[in-house]
Amino acid sequence: MRTAAIIPAFQAQDTIGEVVAALVAQWPGSDERGNVIVVDDGSTDDTAERARQAGALVVCHGRNQGKGAALRTGLRVARDLEFDIAVAVDADGQHPSEEARRLADFPCDPRALVLGVRDLQGAGAPRANQISNRISNFFLSVFTGRVLADTQCGLRRYPVRETLALDARDPGYGFEAEVLLLAVRAHLPVIEVPIHVVYPSRGTHFRVVRDPARIVARVLYTLGRRPPGLIRMPEAHPFPDGFPAPSRRGAQ
Repeated sequence: MRTAAIIPAFQAQDTIGEVVAALVAQWPGSDERGNVIVVDDGSTDDTAERARQAGALVVCHGRNQGKGAALRTGLRVARDLEFDIAVAVDADGQHPSEEARRLADFPCDPRALVLGVRDLQGAGAPRANQISNRISNFFLSVFTGRVLADTQCGLRRYPVRETLALDARDPGYGFEAEVLLLAVRAHLPVIEVPIHVVYPSRGTHFRVVRDPARIVARVLYTLGRRPPGLIRMPEAHPFPDGFPAPSRRGAQ
């Protein structure tokens, strides 16, 4: 089973080189086929060049299209390069490479969508981010019929062909919520794994009021355009057993 890392990146010249280099070190099989794929989403800085210098296969959008569009492009590239699984990693350095590798190696059905679950409070996330995540978690839990602990974490493991077959369309942050909803409806396994993150001190492109509202709107739109399924209030479920605790290496 071949795995890749996908990094959607926009104006990330200050962090992308370090993120790529760490991931290349975690994927020792990296070669000319591009185990680490960076999708430069219309950046006007040196994001693309610094990613190439660090060892990534870089694909560029001519203009900024959004995180969802960048993830979709990365998944298509991974499919064309015959990867079975892709781990999405944010470009800001929030996700340690060791944690990305843990998700890649997680022992489960290869068709599973594997979600990283952060401890936002422990990682020092601003209160506004914690609140927006709780709002998104509530709505996605209701719409999917199961308790979801972290619906906004960008560190995820996607089954490449199965995810593309879901035909998620949102170009922005709603893509991740849409994929989750459609995966549940398609009866793909959805697994949550606690992870360690390093919350960046630098800025983020995520807007804590606007983007959660857009995520909920995308979910409602998806519910409307797909055949309706049974929506039930979720029941609590535990995290998977038998997997090592999140790595603390590189914590700040």
